[in-house]
Amino acid sequence: MPFPVGKAGGGGIGLIILLLVYLFFGGLPGGGGGGLGVDPGTGQFQPAPGSASSDLDKAPADDPAKFVDFVAGDVDATWKSIFAESGKTYEPATVVLYDNAVQSGCGSTSSNVGPFYCPQDRKVYLDLGFLDQLQKELGANGDFARAYVIAHEFGHHVQNLLGVMDDVDHSRQESPDDANELSVRLELQADCLAGIWAHSAYARGDLLESGDVEEGLTAAAAVGDDRIQQQSGRGVHPEAFTHGTSAQRVKWFRAGFDTGDPTACDTFEGDV
Repeated sequence: MPFPVGKAGGGGIGLIILLLVYLFFGGLPGGGGGGLGVDPGTGQFQPAPGSASSDLDKAPADDPAKFVDFVAGDVDATWKSIFAESGKTYEPATVVLYDNAVQSGCGSTSSNVGPFYCPQDRKVYLDLGFLDQLQKELGANGDFARAYVIAHEFGHHVQNLLGVMDDVDHSRQESPDDANELSVRLELQADCLAGIWAHSAYARGDLLESGDVEEGLTAAAAVGDDRIQQQSGRGVHPEAFTHGTSAQRVKWFRAGFDTGDPTACDTFEGDV
């Protein structure tokens, strides 16, 4: 099941790499900020920054809300640090846990959509059923496979803060025939940004264990358009791809993980 992204708007696709370079080496104005806290009773919370203080296997995997808070807190803290290094303010994302259906700033969404990010309300929506499906039906086992899903959606939040999603939506409107390709490039960049977080977690040496990264790579491959189409029994149709092949998703997650450099995540130039 792919990871959809909500509607974006505004800008020009040629500016995307410049936006990345300007943000991480100085230039773009900073964003908001805000207090953090957890309200598990509503299924909506802003993860506590740096809540992951030990290895991922110690995360409360038997409690989905706590596991998400554990991982999302570390992802949020990582991006806050990266933004701060370039003198910018990172605006934390709010996480909404849902099952069956949810109402977001992007409209009403059923659980068959899976996890998604809505740029209109700047919230990450995580379908708890998909986290189970990732293991049971797609063969992506392990805690880090689920962590990859969370980090991918936070990658979309970073794209939104950078204005990348606005640029992509504007380009879709100008060139509808390129809409699917632009969607693929947007999703692959989010995979790369997920790899940036994994690089940070691995470098700290207190969160990931041997084999965890392989779990993330397996998860990236599991949600490739080609593999999902194959499993549907309808054959593989590249013209319908919106998220990238298994090989592409692994490639760009690996690009982020190997370099730890956000400017290595320019999926909008050349072949992907």
